Amino acid sequence: MSATGTEADTDTEAVLYEVVDGAAWITINRPEARNALNLAVRTGLKELLLRAEADDAVQVVVLTGAGDKAFCAGGDLKEMASTRLTIPPPDFVPQPGRTVEVTKPVIAAVNGGAFGGGFLLAQSADLVVAADTATFAVSEAKVGRGSPWAAPLPWLVPPRAAMEILLTGDRVDARRAHEIGLVNRVVPAAELRAATSALVATIVANAPLSVRAAKRMVYAVAEHGRTPAFEVAEEIWAPVYLSEDAQEGPRAFAEKRRPRWQGR
Repeated sequence: MSATGTEADTDTEAVLYEVVDGAAWITINRPEARNALNLAVRTGLKELLLRAEADDAVQVVVLTGAGDKAFCAGGDLKEMASTRLTIPPPDFVPQPGRTVEVTKPVIAAVNGGAFGGGFLLAQSADLVVAADTATFAVSEAKVGRGSPWAAPLPWLVPPRAAMEILLTGDRVDARRAHEIGLVNRVVPAAELRAATSALVATIVANAPLSVRAAKRMVYAVAEHGRTPAFEVAEEIWAPVYLSEDAQEGPRAFAEKRRPRWQGR
């Protein structure tokens, strides 16, 4: 994962890594594909999250996307169609706090569309700063896929808001996302980096042990229902992943036509 600023090394640019003023900025760098989560991105995200967790110079982790169109459009449907993906394992997309341990605060700086797996990444963050042009959607119902990873959503937003997001697959704009508590702050797109950096500075100025303990406490409160919810959700979504429609959605996308749903 190549980087700019204070860090630079490896040979791929699917994900970028930069440490600035106590924050590791991890940037999905596929703007031409709306920062979709292909294998290179998924691998890079996991490696860099672990790198940031191990780096004593890092107090906060920031996830964002390159360009101004998309934070992350979700899974790479062309890749899914070619691999005939059925049930993805829980760690298919690195999930901070579930499949990748990150004790430091994670902020999602959402610069555009956050759909499917992109929504997952924003949901997995501890805080979200969104550009006023950002949009959010769990669009799996529109492509015949599943979203067991969205099990914590009714803990983050009111249950009826979560139900609407999941059943319709429709997009939620930044203003509405802020209203329902999915987003902490909405700022003009041109000010996203500065606003996120200001939030980072506030957190970095605090006692790191207190910050990390506070993060652990918030999730501990939810833990009684959160872990079983993941297990139940995996069972609920397994038949969906194994259905004919789960293959039809990515295939129709790759063939640039409307899906022909069979309900089986």
